[in-house]
Amino acid sequence: MSRAPTPSEETQSLSPAGDLLPQHAAAAEPVGKEGAAERLILEPLADVPHINLRERQASWETRLSSGRSLRESTPHHLHGEWKAPGDRPDPVDLIERAHAGRQAQLVPLRVARMARSPFAFLRGAAAVMACDLASTPCSGIRVIIDGDAHVSNFGLFGSPQHDIVLDLNDFDEVTVGPWEWDLKRLTASIEVAAREIGVDSHIRRRSVSAAVSGYQNKMIDLASQGSLDVWRYSARADRADLCGLEPDAESRDLLLRSAEKARRNNNQSLLARAGNTRIRDGWRFKEEPPILTHIDAETRDAVIAGLERYAETLPRERRFMLSRYHVVDVAHRVVGIGSVGTRTYVALLCGNSDQDALFLQVKEAVEPAHAPYVFGMPKVYREHEGERVVYGQRLLQAAGDPLLGWTSISGRPFYVRQMRNMKGDIPIGSMSEPSLVYFSRVYGALLARAHARTGDAAAIAGYSGGDDDGELANAFADWARAYADQTEADHQAFRAAIQAGRLKAEEDLNL
Repeated sequence: MSRAPTPSEETQSLSPAGDLLPQHAAAAEPVGKEGAAERLILEPLADVPHINLRERQASWETRLSSGRSLRESTPHHLHGEWKAPGDRPDPVDLIERAHAGRQAQLVPLRVARMARSPFAFLRGAAAVMACDLASTPCSGIRVIIDGDAHVSNFGLFGSPQHDIVLDLNDFDEVTVGPWEWDLKRLTASIEVAAREIGVDSHIRRRSVSAAVSGYQNKMIDLASQGSLDVWRYSARADRADLCGLEPDAESRDLLLRSAEKARRNNNQSLLARAGNTRIRDGWRFKEEPPILTHIDAETRDAVIAGLERYAETLPRERRFMLSRYHVVDVAHRVVGIGSVGTRTYVALLCGNSDQDALFLQVKEAVEPAHAPYVFGMPKVYREHEGERVVYGQRLLQAAGDPLLGWTSISGRPFYVRQMRNMKGDIPIGSMSEPSLVYFSRVYGALLARAHARTGDAAAIAGYSGGDDDGELANAFADWARAYADQTEADHQAFRAAIQAGRLKAEEDLNL
C-alpha cells in the first residue's frame, strides 16, 4: 500500500541545482515493450532546467495500463478508511502553530471565524487535514495539487477575453503531492457543507459520489487527448454545459444568475462602493475597521516599492500596460478565513483618468499546509512562497489573471493579483438538491482537468477507472462521511479551547 513519504524518507532524484528531474515514478511496475528499467508514470514537470524533446514517452495506453496496475498495491476500497491514529497531533495545537508569523491582533478574528461552524473550521484548518491526509493510502501518482480544493474554492472569474469561466480560484496551498489529497478535501468539504444546510444523507452521498464520478470520467476523457487541447480547455459559464455535463433547469438558472452577478463585479463597481473622493487628493478607500484600514506612510511606501518590483515578474507587454497607472491609495484588508492574520493589502491605481481604476490585491504567501508531508519539492516551491502560488495558479488554472505576479515586501514573500476580475461564487446554500449533485460533479471534473495539466492523466485514469463499478466513489463517500465526523469533533474541541481561554476569539461586526 502506497502512502505519502515524509521529509525524512529518501527523496527522488534531484538535479545538481536541487530541481525535480522529469523522471518516472518508481511506484509503477514496467508494462509493455519498454523493459524492466523503464518507469512509465510521468512525474509533474514542475521546474526542470532542461526539457528533452528527443525521446518519445510511453504511449497513453501503456501508461493507462501502468496506472491500473497500481490498484494491486493500493486497492480502491482502502481510500474509504479513516480512523484517527493513536499518535494524531492535537488539532488545536496544529492550528496554533499555523498562527505563527501572522499579525497577532488579527488571530482572534481568525479564531472567531473558524468557530462559526464545522465547515468554517474545515476551511481554516488546512494544516489539520494536511496532517491527516499524510497518513492515508495513496496511489503513488503525484501532480501539482491545489492543496485546498474545498467546495468554496471553486468560483467564477473573468478570462483575459472577458469570458466568465468556472474554475479553481485559490492557490495559497499549492504544492506537489498525491492527486487523492485534493479529491479527498473536495469530497469531505461537500459532506460537511451539505450537513450544515440540512441536506439528507442519501443526497450528500450522491453529491460526493458525483464529484468522484466527475473526476474519473473527465480524467478518462483527457487521458487520450493532446496536451495542447488539455491546456486550453476551460469551462465557460455561458456554454450550454460545463465540462460536457448538461445541467438541469435549476442549475442552469443558478449558474447564469451567478455569472451575471460576477460580470458586474469589476473595478468600476468596486470604485463606487469602496472609494471616497477628495477634491485635491483624488480617490481614497473608505475605512471599515477591522476589515479595511489605512496604513502608515512607511508601510505604504514599502507596498508601492513591492509593486514596482512585482511589475518585473510580468511579461513585458503587460508591464508596459501597468506602467500607465499610478498608485493613489493603499490599505490593509482582512480576507477569507484561513488567510486571516496574513498581511494583505489592496492598492488602488488610476490610469487615463480618475475613472480608469485598477485594484490590485497584494497578499502575503506563507508555507503551504502540506509542506511538512511532501518530498522532492522543486526549487520554485522552496525559495519564494509568492512565486510558488503564482506558478501553481498558472499551472492549474485554465484562464488565468494577466496581472498575476509576485514580489517581496520588508523581507516577506507576497503575490499580486487583480482584486476584482469579474469574480463571483455559487454558494452551496443557494443550491437545490439536484444542483448540489450537478455542481459536485462539475467540480470533480474541473479538478481532474487541473491535475491533467501537470500530472499523468493516463496513469490516473488507469488507476481511478470509470464510474461503472462505483468502488472508488463509494470509498470516497465513506471517507467523506468519516472525515466529516472527525471535523465536527475537532470543531467542538476548538470551541472548547475557546471556552477554556486557551484561544481568544474576537468577532468582527462588519460582516
